[in-house]
Amino acid sequence: MLSAEELTGQVDSHVISDPCCRPTVRLQASVFAAFKAMQTAAQEAGLALDIASGFRDFARQQSIWNRKFSGAAPLYDSEGARLDPAQLAVGEKVEAIMTWSALPGASRHHWGTDLDVFDPRPFSSGDLSLQLLPEEYDEGGPCHELALWLYQHAADFGFYFPYRQYRGGVAAEPWHLSHYTQAQQAQQQLTTAVLSNALAQHDVAGKDYVLSRLTELKERFIDNVCPPTTNAGEDGWLFG
Repeated sequence: MLSAEELTGQVDSHVISDPCCRPTVRLQASVFAAFKAMQTAAQEAGLALDIASGFRDFARQQSIWNRKFSGAAPLYDSEGARLDPAQLAVGEKVEAIMTWSALPGASRHHWGTDLDVFDPRPFSSGDLSLQLLPEEYDEGGPCHELALWLYQHAADFGFYFPYRQYRGGVAAEPWHLSHYTQAQQAQQQLTTAVLSNALAQHDVAGKDYVLSRLTELKERFIDNVCPPTTNAGEDGWLFG
């Protein structure tokens, strides 16, 4: 069980670093153990597996959010088309941000259960820079071979893809893995009251609107994730 402060990324007492990854990458200890087993299996299959991002605290998420809300960072629609923030109402701006970036306090990365993964080999020369875009994981992309392996084997190590498809909330993120057992527990703990209390304590842009619509926004963008399944669907993804 995580405390309210841990759930919302306001403290980092629940995460650690590990020699398998860069010191800035932190996760819960049990999630690291599962990741390292998966990393070893990937290596045995002739692949490389690394973490681009693990734990992210409230302050970092707030910085991302406020930059997008102010227009200092770009906004996109669910299809990836750039939006003009000057033409958006507050609610439209909030929804555009939440399509691609989590609300501070509500990021799954706060929990230490979720990680963004990639194949480091194509980026080692410096000619390519990882952007965490769907095309990097699609056929012909630098992470496609790893993605295919993960679609088949991530579930063997307790991981699944919460954003494998766009469901009207968060855009598809084929790089985002979640350790099901710990993440499911954290998601159940993250109530509207816990999130509202965290937001009330910080200078989050558009906070008044967010708080007034928090139940609706939480249902659409925070709780609306893809469930793990045991069979390959029509889209070719495999979970278990």
